[in-house]
Amino acid sequence: MEKFSGLGHLFMTVFLYNLSTFMVIPAITDVTMAALCPGMDECSVAIYLTGVQQVIIGLGTLVMMPMLGNLSDKYGRKALLTVPMTLTIIPLVILAYGRTRNFFYAYYVLRTLTAMVCEGSVHCLALAYVADNVPESRRAPAFGILSGIGSSAFVSGTISTRLLSTPSTFQVAAGLAMVAAVYMRVFLPESIIDDSVLARPILKENFDDKVHPDGESNRSVQTFRAMPSLEDTITLLKSSWTFSQAAMVAFFNNFGDIGLHTSLLYYLKACFHFNKDQFADLMLICGIAGAMSQVLLMPILAPALGEEKLLSIALFCSCAHMFLYSIAWSSWVPYVAAMFLVMSVFAPPCLRSIASKQVGPNEQGKAQGCISGICSFANVISPFAFTPLTALFLSDAAPFHFPGFSILCAGFAVVRISIFP
Repeated sequence: MEKFSGLGHLFMTVFLYNLSTFMVIPAITDVTMAALCPGMDECSVAIYLTGVQQVIIGLGTLVMMPMLGNLSDKYGRKALLTVPMTLTIIPLVILAYGRTRNFFYAYYVLRTLTAMVCEGSVHCLALAYVADNVPESRRAPAFGILSGIGSSAFVSGTISTRLLSTPSTFQVAAGLAMVAAVYMRVFLPESIIDDSVLARPILKENFDDKVHPDGESNRSVQTFRAMPSLEDTITLLKSSWTFSQAAMVAFFNNFGDIGLHTSLLYYLKACFHFNKDQFADLMLICGIAGAMSQVLLMPILAPALGEEKLLSIALFCSCAHMFLYSIAWSSWVPYVAAMFLVMSVFAPPCLRSIASKQVGPNEQGKAQGCISGICSFANVISPFAFTPLTALFLSDAAPFHFPGFSILCAGFAVVRISIFP
């Protein structure tokens, strides 16, 4: 950890931000069910609304991730981090004030709109920040530690959820989101060195006061060259076969992950009547396993095995833990399945490290934004497949009795790329 001491303020920023967002996850399912289907353990409306939200958020982040990454290459990681960290506060404040149906719908709309910018963007920009400050030989362990910090925040947030009431959970989360934004603005140093670029306002990049012969000022034809196009993304993917392979693996891995998360909480509630506290227990196990593995094991295993081999092992374990969830025959089986995360959490840091080594130092934001955008595309497609499957196989109209069938399908999606070329 001493080798990465210069990243201390970034790690604290990521920890506080993730703590504020993760601590509401165990409570949000109960809040959703209470607002939409009070007194029921199964609710197709809640499942479909969650799926629709994920699709909309995925479409938004598909556009925003490459854009934010590209802009951060020009204007600095800190300036762009301010946007998602500020927007995250708004929906949390809504549920901190009230959780009735009207407040839930207000939260749902604002959360959907803000998450189009916020979802994954802090992690994407943090990865680019790490790549700016860490040499290639140490990037995989650094990315692992960054993910471990996020997992530690997940553990802390889950413990907090167990100790706090539902109203207090959202109030504390809103307060922590504010603290995270202020801490980042005050303490986090900028990582981009080009001061002449950072001194210029973002919206005044590509125009001046010259007047054309036809009398039209450049201001009327202002362009935003930092905005990446689809052609830019395709060019980046074609620039390196390894980068395009990493992008493909990221897509299928995220496709399966989103399928699991779309189904799991509703599956556990329907089959084993899990409540907020049991969700928190399961997430606590996942978080502790992930945090310890990424912080303690990855700095040892990544140099010893290499990123490609470690990625293959991680994807295999990810398949195994999804398959075990899908056939759970008792309420203790999901807790055992969660332990496979000890190895499966290595996949995202390995992918990000592999991708970061395929581009130059001034394109880290673009590369990480591209990978995040592809993951967002998976976020769009995955709910279309898994939301109807989940609702169907948890209902009485299922063609055969297999409540975990959608999770099994998510596992097969990851099997598709379990061996890295």
